[in-house]
Amino acid sequence: MRLAVIADIHGNVLALEAVLLDITHRRADMTVNLGDCVSGPLWPAETWARLQQLQMPTVRGNHDRCLNDAPDTFGASDAYAVAKLSEADRHALVQLPQVLNPLPGVLACHGTPEHDNVYLLDQVVGGGMMLATDEQIMQLLGEATEALILCGHSHQARMVQCGRRLAVNPGSVGCPAYVDDGASAGSSKIVSPGIIASTATLQTTPAHVSEAGSPHARYALLDDSSGLWSVEFVAVAYDWNRAAERALANQRPDWAQALRTGRAR
Repeated sequence: MRLAVIADIHGNVLALEAVLLDITHRRADMTVNLGDCVSGPLWPAETWARLQQLQMPTVRGNHDRCLNDAPDTFGASDAYAVAKLSEADRHALVQLPQVLNPLPGVLACHGTPEHDNVYLLDQVVGGGMMLATDEQIMQLLGEATEALILCGHSHQARMVQCGRRLAVNPGSVGCPAYVDDGASAGSSKIVSPGIIASTATLQTTPAHVSEAGSPHARYALLDDSSGLWSVEFVAVAYDWNRAAERALANQRPDWAQALRTGRAR
């Protein structure tokens, strides 16, 4: 089985199309989408229309979940997406499952199995993202028993072997960097939710940045032909200058900076 894993498209249909073409060339048997499909100042309606054509297994991200919230809770990226989507589209995104099992022994979620706005493989240290400890990851996995855990949310491409379980974050298709100001879970991504689990409670993290370091569209390709999952992280070139120009046209220079450089500042 060759399994392609995508996450955090954030309305960047140009990056999505480049990734889909690469996945086709690499002959993946299945593609799984880990959510945060449309939020951002780019092409939310076009992105969702393309995803609906594909009918791939998709979980709901925290930004997908909040699309039917009260308007005064939206960040700028969510508000832009809401304005461009039909009510039926928003409802469909909100109704996506929080977790799913696309294959036996595989669990897909956006953040963690229990929380879509919690980083599974990352912790915030000194205003940046660092690899979480095995103890933190095990706590966040909770009752999950699957051998392969797929997660997104942090936009950081990572794989961690934690006991007998392998956890993989493919990185972000469409948003290579963002600033989190420590706002609550409904805020926009570039100013995104950053929430971690601390014992039995959730608390907001300090302000921090997540940066890929380059503008490429990212995904992961997994293969279990050997009997164990191997993982390849793929970075695909696309017309990120055009995406940045779209962000600028929609009054989002922060997004334009991130899209052109993979840096948040």
